[in-house]
Amino acid sequence: MNRKNISSGSPMEKAIGFSRASRVGNIIAVAGTAAIGTDGRTVGINNVYEQTKYCIEIMKKAIEEAGGSLQNVVRTRIMLVDISTWKEAAKAHGEFFSDIRPACTFVEVKGFINKEWLVETEADCVLSNE
Repeated sequence: MNRKNISSGSPMEKAIGFSRASRVGNIIAVAGTAAIGTDGRTVGINNVYEQTKYCIEIMKKAIEEAGGSLQNVVRTRIMLVDISTWKEAAKAHGEFFSDIRPACTFVEVKGFINKEWLVETEADCVLSNE
C-alpha cells in the first residue's frame, strides 16, 4: 500500500523522524500537534482555548492535504497539562466538531517537550471507500 506523509514544516519532524500526518489507503493519522506557529514560536501562550484552536487548524490543513476533511475525523485526543482547563479546550474542539461528533478523549499529561505548550491534539480519519 502506498504511504503519503504530510509535513507541517515543523523543524522537529526531521530530527524526531515523524510526519504531521500519514495516509495509508483510506486511513489518515494525525500526530500529536502543538500550537507551533510558522515562525516556530508557541501560539496562544497561557491560553488553552487559543492553543487548542490553533492545533486543530494545523490538523485540518494536514488532513486536507492528505485528501480528507474534518468530516472524515472519527477520533480525536486532547492532551492537557492541566485537566481543570478542559472546558477551554472543549470550547475550541466544539467549534470544529460539534456537528461531526467524533469519538473524543481528554486526558491530563505530565508535560510536553516545550513548557509553553498547554495542549496537544491528535486525530484519526477514515475516508469512504468509493
